[in-house]
Amino acid sequence: MSMSLESLMRDSLEQTSARPVTSELGWFVLVGGGAALALAAVTTAMISLRTGVPDWTMAALCYAAFIGPVYLLHRWLSFRSDAAHGQAFPRYVAVQLSAIALVSLFSFVGYSVLGMETAIGSIIVLGVTAGVNFAVLRLWAFATHS
Repeated sequence: MSMSLESLMRDSLEQTSARPVTSELGWFVLVGGGAALALAAVTTAMISLRTGVPDWTMAALCYAAFIGPVYLLHRWLSFRSDAAHGQAFPRYVAVQLSAIALVSLFSFVGYSVLGMETAIGSIIVLGVTAGVNFAVLRLWAFATHS
């Protein structure tokens, strides 16, 4: 492993170990859960307006509208990060885009390979994806190293 990569990892671990993980995880769940409920309500309301925009497009637009506010809430509450927005926000967006790929992969494995029942599979996929997101956001997106 290169010296610069080892240094970044060490700095990241030192920074994150100074904050209680349980507090970060609690806020992460509250922010994420609250955002999911709010997104469901806003998406339902917007689709019910029958604007002529296809439902799937409206849902995607609503999701996109939540990226900025949820980023700020995670930055301030979940991770209490002072990383520069120019670093943290693009990384946060990358994590959100990666989450789509993870949900697809975990869903394929759960439903198609393992034959899980839909409700159980959904809960497992959500949990595993949220866990991966928490770790990547904590150690990379909101870390204050360069």
